[in-house]
Amino acid sequence: QVRLVESGGGLVQAGGSLRLSCAASGIIFSINGMSWYRQAPGKQRELVAGVTSDGRTNYADSVKGRFTISRDNAKNTVTLQMNSLKPDDTGVYYCKAEIQRFWHDPGSDYWGQGTQVTVSS
Repeated sequence: QVRLVESGGGLVQAGGSLRLSCAASGIIFSINGMSWYRQAPGKQRELVAGVTSDGRTNYADSVKGRFTISRDNAKNTVTLQMNSLKPDDTGVYYCKAEIQRFWHDPGSDYWGQGTQVTVSS
């Protein structure tokens, strides 16, 4: 069994900061890509930021320069530092990880339960 547990969401005023964390636990051989997605009310889930196992990152244009994704491979965690938050950043943020449970496992995507981020104007 593999679990991803997010933490760090909440309510913040525009211009403020939040830090989201996601920890993977269970039977894990290796973790490839880790990423954060968000879903605003009435909208599709969208990629916010991703990081590969060797530290390469990518960001949605809307968050470049404001958000920073990082990971700790030893702890199986990924973090999203969000600065200069805007009301448009409001939504449920989900952590996703591509995890191999065994050496011969091709890998599967696992999702966290989501954490609410609300940015007030």
